[in-house]
Amino acid sequence: MVALSIIPIVALGILLLIFFYYVPFLLWLSAKVSGVNISLIQLFLMRIRKVPPQAIVRCMIEAHKAGLTQVLRDGLEAHYLAGGHIERVVHALVSASKANIDLSFQMATAIDLAGRDVFEAVSMSVNPKVIDVPPVAAVAKDGIQLIAKARVTVRANIKQLVGGAGEETILARVGEGIVSSIGSSESHKAVLENPDSISKLVLRKGLDAGSAFEILSIDIADIDVGKNIGANLQMDQAEADKNIAQAKAEERRAMAVALEQEMKAKAQEARAKVIEAEAEVPKAIAEAFRSGNLGIMDYYKIKNIDADTSMREAIAKPSAGSKSEKD
Repeated sequence: MVALSIIPIVALGILLLIFFYYVPFLLWLSAKVSGVNISLIQLFLMRIRKVPPQAIVRCMIEAHKAGLTQVLRDGLEAHYLAGGHIERVVHALVSASKANIDLSFQMATAIDLAGRDVFEAVSMSVNPKVIDVPPVAAVAKDGIQLIAKARVTVRANIKQLVGGAGEETILARVGEGIVSSIGSSESHKAVLENPDSISKLVLRKGLDAGSAFEILSIDIADIDVGKNIGANLQMDQAEADKNIAQAKAEERRAMAVALEQEMKAKAQEARAKVIEAEAEVPKAIAEAFRSGNLGIMDYYKIKNIDADTSMREAIAKPSAGSKSEKD
């Protein structure tokens, strides 16, 4: 009997829990006490639309206490259903209002849906952020390499947060400006004497155009002297010229050797032809004897001329004995 009497009580408790879940009376009372005008029916419909009433009411109370009339229930619900962070948006609007920054509810929700932290952006507008630029190596006109380290102070540009370039673009532009500034310097000594000339030149280029940040200052933290790039390039060029000259000399030597071999081959061919021709002389003499075109006296004259020629050649050449006598 006792168990049967508990069942209605448990059922009533469950019904009350379901009722107060869909009709959050205490949440409505909290909103009324805080001055937020919202009805129980609206809270009930939020449960049906799967929108957390606690988050919506809490954001509306915060906006009402901060004097933000632009934050409405429908806007908060729509932003939540779109996948936005309503708490972050309201926090950003309150901070912007206190800092006199012009930020509308539509702009804040657009920034949030774009994937950026709108509250962090407002905080960066109030408290600028310092970004360390990675070391940038550049070469002056005298061939000396300089390695510069810079720090960029930026402030969030609220109007450019949607569609504006991020920190990576700022760092790339600043690095490009440093390289251009050092590269246009006549001497590395001039850069070392006046490092602020780099920051002034870079700032004049308007590197923050189209970005989500506004560059306040560019400070050169340190400049180190690197390698003598000009001397290294000259050494490399001299080595390349030497290799080219050696290659051309080797080519000329190979051509000379080939020409010499060709001349030797031609000389051997000529000697072979002479020997072949000399071998034909006795045959021609015998044929002349047989045909009667050459007599015995003519033959002896030829032999005498040949002997006389051999004697003259022997006289013209110094003998081995005469050389030894001279020595």
